[in-house]
Amino acid sequence: MAVASVNIHAQNVTPQDIKVGDVLEIGKPDMPQFKHIDFPRANFIIKKGGIADFKKVVGNKVVVTEIQETKDGVVEVKLKKTDGKRFFNSHSVVKANLKNALESGELSVL
Repeated sequence: MAVASVNIHAQNVTPQDIKVGDVLEIGKPDMPQFKHIDFPRANFIIKKGGIADFKKVVGNKVVVTEIQETKDGVVEVKLKKTDGKRFFNSHSVVKANLKNALESGELSVL
């Protein structure tokens, strides 16, 4: 008998439940990098005078400022930190694929 371990982030939240003004929390990605939250690459963060430390982003609370649906049917959201500070001291807003970010655990609802 084989036993398999699967990392499932069970959330009963669908992308349709998320509205502008909802507060989410950034979680730890399954991979070494964030795949579904569109953070800028390290060289762009450094060029703008920021510090490219992606570990400090985990646990940040963010608010949904805009929701858009692309032509492909993908729901994208723009996220801003609730404390008013910038991500990496350089970027005030980041985009995320809402459905995939919720499923992977990169975003979670508070």
